[in-house]
Order: sequence, then C-alpha cells, then structure tokens
Amino acid sequence: MGLEIRPEAEPGARPQVPVGPLPGPLVGVDWLAGRLGAPGLVVFDASVGAHRAASHRIPGARPFDLDGPLSDHTAPVPHTMPGAPEFTEAMRALGVEDSDTVVVYDGAGVYSSARAWWMLRAMGFDRAAVLDGGLPAWTAAGLPTSTTGPAGGAGGQGPRGSFTARPRAGLLVDGATVARALADPAAAVLDARTRERFAGTAPEPRPGLRGGHMPGAVNLPFTELQDPSGRMRPVGELRAVFRALTGERDRLYFSCGSGVTACVLALGADLAGYEEIAVYDGSWSEWGMPGTPGAPSEFPVTTGP
Repeated sequence: MGLEIRPEAEPGARPQVPVGPLPGPLVGVDWLAGRLGAPGLVVFDASVGAHRAASHRIPGARPFDLDGPLSDHTAPVPHTMPGAPEFTEAMRALGVEDSDTVVVYDGAGVYSSARAWWMLRAMGFDRAAVLDGGLPAWTAAGLPTSTTGPAGGAGGQGPRGSFTARPRAGLLVDGATVARALADPAAAVLDARTRERFAGTAPEPRPGLRGGHMPGAVNLPFTELQDPSGRMRPVGELRAVFRALTGERDRLYFSCGSGVTACVLALGADLAGYEEIAVYDGSWSEWGMPGTPGAPSEFPVTTGP
C-alpha cells in the first residue's frame, strides 16, 4: 500500500470516495479532488523548467523530476528515458508501490505530465493518468494548494515503495526505427513542435541543431490538441484531427524537441483510440544533431511546410 497523502490545507481530512479504477488516461480536477488523500493514491508534479520553481502545488504531490533523476544524464540528448533499474530505484525512493494509482500533473497544463505518464506506461505501469489542465485547472477550480515541501516518500524522506519496472518494447523508439517508419506507407510520423520550428523558419532552442524536420513527417503542434483553457479536446475532435493528418494509417510515431511534448500527442492518440503508438525518445535533439552518433548515416532534414 502506498503512502497516505492528506491535503495539507485540511489536516486530517478524509477522502470522499476510494480511489477505485481510473476512468482512462486523463482525469479531471473533480475526480482528483474527490479522492485526494485516499490510501494508494500518488500525485506527482512533473513540472519542468520555470514551472518547477512554482511557489504552490497540489497538496501531497511528490516531484517527478524530469530535469533530474528521471532522465538519463549520461545520454547525449536531454530527457532520455533512464534504464529499468534506475527508474525502479527512482520510483521506490519516491515511495511508489506496485499497487498504487498515480495521477500526474504539471504547472503548464498538459505538457510534461504526459511525458511522465508515458514513461510509466513504457515501464509496464498502467494505473496512471494525467490531470486534465494541470495545476492551472486545479487553481481555477478554487481547490486548495500547498506551499510546503514535497510529501513524504520524496527523495528518500519517507518509506520506500515496492515499484518494479517491467519495460514494454516499442513504446519508446530510436531514430533508426523512426527512419523506417518514414518509409512505411502504413505508418505516420507526427512532430509536436511549433510550425515555425518544423518549417525551419525559427531557430531551435538547443545550440547546434539543424533547422527543419524529417522528410515525410507531419506537423501537429501539441497545443492544437488542447482547448483555450489548456485541457485536452473532446475525443471526437481528437479523432478528427488525427484522421485529417494521417488518413487510414493507424501506426503512429511521435517526435518533438526532446521527447516531452511528443507524449502529449501520444496521450491524444490514446484518447482517440489508437493502439499502435510510439514516442521517439531522442526526438529532434537527436535527429537534428549533425552526424548523430550511432546513426547509420546523418539523418536527413528538410525545410518548409
């Protein structure tokens, strides 16, 4: 059983309902608020960049640190998935049990939380969901926040969990796999970066990367899967977006700058009912690097729409 997380804003408060099964890969703030504090529920804050320094968080949230131990810093590109032993150790240090249910959010809305969700799924853990709209939706609903440090179980401060990674093949793929997918008429490669970066008319934020995109890739900025409030669009709209870009192709591969927002596309595709989906772990940080180490040859790049 996981650590009991009680909302610090209401000491001693009991959850209204037990955790129960997740309704899917996405949960709303009402769903989480009604269960916050339930035994076996773990809430992760997977914010990155400036959002990691936010002064408030959902009560009891533990840090899923994609800028820290939950990326492989020995890899040549950022946000690389750590190995199964390292991921297992990180989750156990955070107090996660194999039997827990996990909800992940971030301070931007639905951004880096989707990366954490996909990593858990790639490591064989299915009882995880993304909080729709993230912290902005939580605060907009007038729900309590905390300004204290991480909950027990974070960074070895509480009891260790029993989490064990059970990696699934094919959910995170390399550049050679994506190169084959680009030549496969039954597959589609979608790029979550902005239209300007995709076209090569805006500079890449990481030094040394070429501009442009993979020949044959399709551009789908991750924000186009969200409504103006930052929540994911309804399932019917998501299906229409994907079908308009991919036609009848049902095997989808997703890329972005460093494998983070590609997972927002994976979340949208999962909600839309696609089953054969994968994320390019290295993404443009690898593909756009001149003379990528380990590549059969320099990955080709094109510019324009």
